[in-house]
Order: sequence, then structure tokens, then C-alpha cells
Amino acid sequence: MTAGFPPRSVPAPAPAAPFTVRFWGVRGSIASPGPDTVRYGGNTACIELRCGEAHIVFDCGTGIRALGEALARGGPVDIDLLLTHSHLDHICGLPFFAPAFDPASRLRLWAGHLPPNRPFRTVLSDMMTAPLFPVPVEIFRADCIYRDFTAGQTLEPKPGVVVRTAPLNHPDGATGYRVEFGGRSVCVLTDTEHPAQGRDPVILELLRGADLMIYDSTYTDAEYPARVGWGHSTWQECLRLAEEAGVGRAVIFHHDPARTDGELDAIAAEAEAMRPGSLVAREGMELSL
Repeated sequence: MTAGFPPRSVPAPAPAAPFTVRFWGVRGSIASPGPDTVRYGGNTACIELRCGEAHIVFDCGTGIRALGEALARGGPVDIDLLLTHSHLDHICGLPFFAPAFDPASRLRLWAGHLPPNRPFRTVLSDMMTAPLFPVPVEIFRADCIYRDFTAGQTLEPKPGVVVRTAPLNHPDGATGYRVEFGGRSVCVLTDTEHPAQGRDPVILELLRGADLMIYDSTYTDAEYPARVGWGHSTWQECLRLAEEAGVGRAVIFHHDPARTDGELDAIAAEAEAMRPGSLVAREGMELSL
């Protein structure tokens, strides 16, 4: 019998911390509820990210109301709210976000698109002022921290979570985000208009090699010429950018409010043929990186 060492037990690698994306609002410009938008949803922009223990929400469109109700059932929250910009369709849901009224909750609101003399709290206060709104921003009871920055800076809202930012081409300014966590990355670039020729090098750099890309796809290539200067892009440009930047999966987002479920089904089929694995965002859709 040959002597030898007992077999060594090799521990299994630790599972990666969860990194998930959930869509609570996928429309642009204005909410569009009704029988023609039931399957994809009619709420305006709101995207939830879970990066291990870190909790990030992009934009506070009308979709954030349902998110707030779901979160409120679990008690106080600690959330970083990253705003792409402050047009109404992206912030009008904030006064209806239940955690904002919980004294035990903590909210950090980040905005990188405004000039120094227009901090986001001032913009929000202007929106929540009579005769536009019945109660002022002071009605919030959560610990709300307003963190204005300049698009292009790198943020670290929580240890191990790196957020790279870039300015986008949109009226009044907007910010694109790349969240990196656990060796994986997701980019949110909504409300941006692509250049007439080629790709925007700033956006390409932000997207390079990302696992997931969520992009402003308000129009089709055929519709876009009549809307030049409006600050939005197309679903075909979304896929072209994804291909050039080496993105893993592209998600078509910020749907035109007039786009019906049937039309989005057709776009989904065309997108799958053009770049397999591409998705059309719908409310309730959850993705895991």
C-alpha cells in the first residue's frame, strides 16, 4: 500500500455578490398608460440596481411610485438616487416616493448636469412650489443629502461600487453613468442625441466592454431626421454603439410615449435579428449580471 496525503478538500469559489437591474418605468417624455401600453408599461424612467448591499436608483419618473410602495413594505432604506437630468418626466415621481417620508430612511440625491447656481435641491424646490404643487420639499422626512457634481467625475457611493460619469448631448444637459461592481458593469445613457456622423467618443469610452447597456432609443432611424435637435437617439444607434464598444447586452429604453406594445414587439424582433440578445425594456423586467 502506498502511503500518501489524504485528498485535499478544495472549497468551492464564493458566489459573486448579486448585481441586478429592475425596470420600474421605461417611457420618455410623458407617462402613457392605456390599453396599448399594458405589456411594456406606461411609466416614465426609473431603474433600480442592487450591487450586493448597495442600492442605487436611476431617475425618479412616475415609475418610482410603485418602487417606493414596494420598498416601504420592507422598512427604512438607504439609497443613492442618481439623476440623469431634471426634466419633469425624470423627477416628477420623487414627491410620491414613500421612503422620502420615512424619518428612518436615508436618501442621497446625485445630479451632475446643472450649473453651479442651480443645485438640484433648488430645482426640486421650484417644482414643489404653489401653484405647481401643494406641499414644499421640506415635507420630506427622510435624511435627504443633495450631492451635486460635474459630469465627468468618478463617484463612489458605497465601498466597492464605482460610478463613472460623462456629459450627454441633451437640452439643459444630462449625465451618463457606468456602475462597476464585482468585476461587472452596467451603463445607463438616456436622453442623449447621437452625432450626425460616427459615434460620440465620450460615450464609446464610457461603454467600452460593459456587460449591460441601457440606452435612449426613443426613435427609429426613419423617424429621427424629423426630430434632430430634440436630444434623443434611436434603437438602431443603440445597437451600433453596443457593437462598436464591445458591450455584452444592449437594452432599448426610454420609449416614445406613442409607441404601442405591438410596435415594441416589432422592434424587439428586428433588434434580435440585428444583434442577437438585445432586449426591449419593459416594466417589471429584471436582469442579473
